[in-house]
Amino acid sequence: MINGTLKKQSNPIEYLMRILLDPQIFDQQTYGGISRYYTEVFSVLSKRNDIEVILPIYSSDNAYVTETDLMVKNKSLYLLYGVLAFFKISTRTLRRKNSEKLLNQTFENKNYDVFVPTYYNPYFLDKIGDKPFVLTVYDMIHEILPEYFIDDHFKVVERKLLLMEKAAKIIAVSHNTKKDITKIYPHIDPAKIEVVHHGSSIKIHPDVKVNLPENYILYVGSRADYKNFQFFLRAAVPLLKQNHDLMIIAAGGGKFKEEEVELLKELGVEKQVLQRKFDEKELGHFYQKAKCFVFPSLYEGFGIPVLESMACGCPIILTRHGSFPEVAGDAGIYFDSDSEEDLRTKIEMLLFDEDVRKQYAQKGLEHVKKFDWKDAAEQCLKVYSDAVKQ
Repeated sequence: MINGTLKKQSNPIEYLMRILLDPQIFDQQTYGGISRYYTEVFSVLSKRNDIEVILPIYSSDNAYVTETDLMVKNKSLYLLYGVLAFFKISTRTLRRKNSEKLLNQTFENKNYDVFVPTYYNPYFLDKIGDKPFVLTVYDMIHEILPEYFIDDHFKVVERKLLLMEKAAKIIAVSHNTKKDITKIYPHIDPAKIEVVHHGSSIKIHPDVKVNLPENYILYVGSRADYKNFQFFLRAAVPLLKQNHDLMIIAAGGGKFKEEEVELLKELGVEKQVLQRKFDEKELGHFYQKAKCFVFPSLYEGFGIPVLESMACGCPIILTRHGSFPEVAGDAGIYFDSDSEEDLRTKIEMLLFDEDVRKQYAQKGLEHVKKFDWKDAAEQCLKVYSDAVKQ
């Protein structure tokens, strides 16, 4: 489609759709589930001859999009950025200014059929005119657990609601997220919400070597309050003290904060709990070599680490909150989020029963096959197409 009209092609492809992809999440994240979602989906769609994906940025610090052909190529700017970087001159402001100019030109040209915002900043509402937009809602955690988001709670909640109300269509990343939306905001028509699950993209790179302990429990990502890291830590302390070769690796999430360091010392396990950063190609090894992966979060809209763990043959222990049962199915081992003892018992079972560990690893390898980025991309495309036809 060009300018909202169907365009006949001289080749066997009958229609062309132009999708304008908003760059805001690629400015916000170097790593992260949201930017990975858009990178994976639009990398698939950009390979189709009947789709044109427009991502109006020349360069990015985002680890995922820089590995694709989605960005606009400009050799002159690429050389300029390279020269400035060589002399250790920051290019961030210049790059953002050039990308903003390119984005505004794209809005003014109006040569696209549907707009896809990548987060909740509504800056685009007065720029797209009568063009439809499709919003993806990743979770409703700000609405469900507001006590954990004092600083940005109202901004995110208000912006998200505004965009949900104005969107032609909404994509929810899980049935649980759709249920949360309609429960919290019953005035939003459930018929305009489509569920599209994420896929799994993690790979084990055999040529990559990672120095890891022989015997460890894995935790991945942010340790924000609702992620329940300290609850997990307290549950595991007796196991650590009984088994001095047992470690916990907290992969990613930044270095331990001062209060975390003090807590580890207070619990007497500072030498057995390690924070490790990782490159993207290393992460698969963290999962693969772990005895188990514990995801104690109180809520997730989807939970990409669940898929990552299953894809790497690592058994998962997690709560029944949010989307977890929907994503992990019977491949997950669930614990009572109010009981440290129950979590400890589930960890102990995997640590000391190799047969159970293998059983759940195999269940995960089978279950993860249900989640594929190509399927997700095709489902997203149908939602975009339906938005244009409205």
